Amino acid sequence: MTGPKTNEGATKVGERTGTRSTAKYVRSSAYKAREVLDLIRGLDVRRADEVLQFTDREIARAIRKVLASAVANAIHNDEQDPDELYVRACFADEGPTLRRFRPRARGRATRVRKRTCHITILLSPIETVEVTPPPVVEEKPRRPRKAQPQAAEAAPATTEEKPKRARTPKPAAATEAEAPAVAEPPPTGEPEAPAAEEPPAETVAPEGGEAQAEVAQAAAEEPAPEAQAPKPRRTRAKKADAPAPTDEAPSGAAESAAEEKPKPARRRKKPAEESEKES
Repeated sequence: MTGPKTNEGATKVGERTGTRSTAKYVRSSAYKAREVLDLIRGLDVRRADEVLQFTDREIARAIRKVLASAVANAIHNDEQDPDELYVRACFADEGPTLRRFRPRARGRATRVRKRTCHITILLSPIETVEVTPPPVVEEKPRRPRKAQPQAAEAAPATTEEKPKRARTPKPAAATEAEAPAVAEPPPTGEPEAPAAEEPPAETVAPEGGEAQAEVAQAAAEEPAPEAQAPKPRRTRAKKADAPAPTDEAPSGAAESAAEEKPKPARRRKKPAEESEKES
């Protein structure tokens, strides 16, 4: 990886960026050197030297020598204090590759690539940046809000209540029809007594209607139909209890029925040989 690196090259041609030291043709690959250089980038000189001292890599020894050389150049050439230096940049470029051959089986040979690298470390004094406070911005006064017109003028202060509608009384006949029915008691085994007959209501005929008065009188004289008595609830009859056993001896007829009939004896079939002998 050749050429200027990020935050490592001069911003202008001929501008000095710091004190550097380079080790060329180091017998190690650039990949292995970059892994160690990433550990010390941005650290001060003392902290970077401690990290390289306790890093368990072979290339760390070569990098530590390059760091010590860069500190010596800053002291003798640039007359800088080593306690105020830090590693501004460090990188490793690829060098030439040495090609060697190793003998293999059947008279063949394989190529061996021995790589090299160039290690560079750049030191620079720690810059003290003066922090300037941000400028104070004066806040503009806010505009006062316009007063809104009062809403009391548009709407009345109190709302008048509407008069309630008077209820009309219902006729007596309608109230009797709407009366809730009385719940009948649950049926029981005993029949209920018939309800007492109520006398029929007398009807008053309007004035000037003689025919209607006669019809009402005839309806009042007719006998009211008898109230039907509720049917009795059907129940199951209990079974008759079995007669209790007695100690008396059974009669002669019962004894004869109780006797078992003798079973007829079965005759055994004789085999054919016995039947021939008998004959």
